[in-house]
Amino acid sequence: MKKTESEKVGGVIMQYLREMGLETPLNEHRLIQAWDKVLGPAVSRYTKEIRIYNQVLFVTVSSAALRNELMMRRTELVARLNAQAGAQVITQIVLK
Repeated sequence: MKKTESEKVGGVIMQYLREMGLETPLNEHRLIQAWDKVLGPAVSRYTKEIRIYNQVLFVTVSSAALRNELMMRRTELVARLNAQAGAQVITQIVLK
């Protein structure tokens, strides 16, 4: 029996997702799920809606004070959320 080059299962799955056009939606879902993990339950309580469109994360926050604090930390949040998702998913955050 001849040995063939083996590939890691994770690499094969990622290649399949990429070919099927599912990698981006999966990464977007991971990033949205990471919101609660990165910002914690206190911020999550005031978060109404989270969606991604054209690499922009749109977040509706019910507290004006919290919205202002998050606006000051947008650059840091983009980096932390992308790191948690494991890919460059968003480039900016818009807070409403």
